[in-house]
Amino acid sequence: MNTISLISCATRAAVCLAALMLTGATAMAAIPRPEHPRPGALRSEWLNLNGVWDFAETGDGGQTFLADAAYPDRITVPFCRESELSGLGRKGFVTNVWYRRSFQRPKGWKSPRTRLHIGACDWKTDVWVNGRKAGTHVGGSAPFAFDITQLLKDGENTVIIHAFDDTRSHLQALGKQCDVLESHGCLYTRTTGIWQTVWLEGVGSSFIRDFHIQPDAEKGQAVLDVEVDGAWRGMKIRATATADGKPAAKATAEALWRNGRLTLNLKPARLWSPSDPFLYDLNLELLDGAKVVDQVRGYFGLRSVSIQGAAILLNGKAVFQRLVLDQGFYPDGIWSAPSEEALKRDIELSMAAGFNGARLHQKVFEPRFLYWADRLGYLVWGEFPNWGLNYADQRVNLPVIDEWVEIVRRDRNHPSVIGWCPFNETPADAIPLQNTVVNMTRLLDPSRPIIDTSGWTHGLPDAEVLDDHNYDQNPDSFRKRWLDGYLASLTMPARYGGAATNRLVPFMVSEYGGIGWDTGTGWGYGVSPKTLDEFHERYAGLARALLDNRLMFGFCYTQLTDVEQERNGIYTYDRKPKFDMKRIHAATAQKSAYEEDPPLEVSALSGEWRILAGAAVDGGAAQMWRFTTDRPAAGWEKAGFDDASWKQSKGAFGQKDGFEKLIAQKWDTSDIWLRSSFRLDDKMPASAMLVIHYDNDTEVYLNGQLLWQAEQWNDAYAGFDVSETFRKHARPGANTLAVHCAQETGGQFIDLAILGR
Repeated sequence: MNTISLISCATRAAVCLAALMLTGATAMAAIPRPEHPRPGALRSEWLNLNGVWDFAETGDGGQTFLADAAYPDRITVPFCRESELSGLGRKGFVTNVWYRRSFQRPKGWKSPRTRLHIGACDWKTDVWVNGRKAGTHVGGSAPFAFDITQLLKDGENTVIIHAFDDTRSHLQALGKQCDVLESHGCLYTRTTGIWQTVWLEGVGSSFIRDFHIQPDAEKGQAVLDVEVDGAWRGMKIRATATADGKPAAKATAEALWRNGRLTLNLKPARLWSPSDPFLYDLNLELLDGAKVVDQVRGYFGLRSVSIQGAAILLNGKAVFQRLVLDQGFYPDGIWSAPSEEALKRDIELSMAAGFNGARLHQKVFEPRFLYWADRLGYLVWGEFPNWGLNYADQRVNLPVIDEWVEIVRRDRNHPSVIGWCPFNETPADAIPLQNTVVNMTRLLDPSRPIIDTSGWTHGLPDAEVLDDHNYDQNPDSFRKRWLDGYLASLTMPARYGGAATNRLVPFMVSEYGGIGWDTGTGWGYGVSPKTLDEFHERYAGLARALLDNRLMFGFCYTQLTDVEQERNGIYTYDRKPKFDMKRIHAATAQKSAYEEDPPLEVSALSGEWRILAGAAVDGGAAQMWRFTTDRPAAGWEKAGFDDASWKQSKGAFGQKDGFEKLIAQKWDTSDIWLRSSFRLDDKMPASAMLVIHYDNDTEVYLNGQLLWQAEQWNDAYAGFDVSETFRKHARPGANTLAVHCAQETGGQFIDLAILGR
């Protein structure tokens, strides 16, 4: 892509961007990724340093490539050495990479100061200019910049960049980068060193370091907090907003070293939304009298995000978030998109399948992707690539905290970012770090909801949004879990692993589906459908189960594209459709109960659960069971069946890693049958909950009648609302419970409790 092609395909904001590029980028022909990497913060004087650099790599830190050391290789920046686009395609482990190139500061620049920017470099980066240290940055996903004004000389200058990256240390956030040699499971090719654009930028003797745009949709205003490096008395900040090229608002305020505040009263006040992604252009000027000392151009959207009851509202309306899991990997660029068009195309492919947004999964996507999300009306959740961290080692904490702050500051002006989810599928020992990061995020950006971790271990005492992951492939049991089970699991007592919040908060199933298709040597979740029709029926049924639940504000389907050996995308790794996209779109875009009847008012879920039949975690109240592993005679589930010859034990039953302390009776055969009884007084419970951890297929009977059943397994105790069926079949006095659990593969476990209130 060259400057001319950028202009020909651009919108008004991109036209402005292309004009700015003429100053610097056209001086270098055939620059990879030539567009300005930060469309929300443009300056007229900038120089793209992407292209061919000298390159060297070593397996240890002993050898350096400073001064005049010979570099054995050449690499194309901004692509990592593992990628084909880098010109190397080296996928083996290496811990130290070195880059070197020469450049000249353009003679026509009027800016007195020069900053060197690196969009992202994994993981610890040191930079030298003309043999003198410019600075160090730790973190593989956030941008950073150094003022190199005093290090420059007339004519040719040399920049050297060194990156240390040890994916096997468990001290670095990796995301989905594989920590063994070959990709496997849901871990893929590594990214080492530079993977986003490197550029020079000219700034004023005093300059606008950062700015935070806070839209107020109700008042039709945008409030700007502007930070100035080197402000002095008498300086002003002037902000001008335009709409379709026409003036919309202007404001001036005193320039302060931090948080100089301006309010733009927008006329017209036009809201940004997925159906109308309208953007205002923004011009910020730092003034010393009449002189413009520094100038930045960007854009913003006017919209609100709020929580009411158990609903997340966009501009005061319930918009069901039809999200897709997007991992942001490319066959030729790995973490780096081959072009800006590829970034835009991924969003268009997602929208063609009926999605209105994405979880940006285990990767910090570049600002150019967010720019197109802003322009196309695409809702995204920002995430940190936390996989790979050893939370028991406190050395991981500070790098995560520091980099997450940089990421939130970078992205908080994008209207498309609808929420934050810094962690994914974390163990319990991550909770202290998670809670710290969430509390910091609330301070940095109070305008968006936050999920502490997607799936697994939620640890916030005051969670405002919750989610879960579920890859059940059976639409019927999946529907039962999320229509009958969600409300129960929300109030499941904490001893079973539940949140026990006694309140409803916005909730979504943020990973589901992952239906494998044409997996070959790869994999997908569950047993692959035998026909395309069977795929489409499963896809539509899983989506319908969530769309019919008015307590779900959204879902996230796994995933947009195949990634290497993981073959569960709706597109192939090279972005070709695998299915009938009209059918996929129709299923994804089905009407939702949430939008038609959003849960704006929810009452407290009061009342203590009492144990009717206890599980292992209930200690002394745990149920005593009769059990057998031999197939019993017909009628084994009925109250009058003679089970005197069966063995006796308390639960739980099975053999499963991580649950050894709960297992009272080993079970390692294909099937187990259980029988027990409990008593009810004359007062029938108004509500009943089944709490069960099952692995695999299970049936639960009450007085000979089916109370509940499920296929596959769960990996923890989960609650299910069985109130209607329980009241139908329970009776005062003795009641008989009977359970059958069948083992298929993996660990096996069965334990349950019946609660009433």
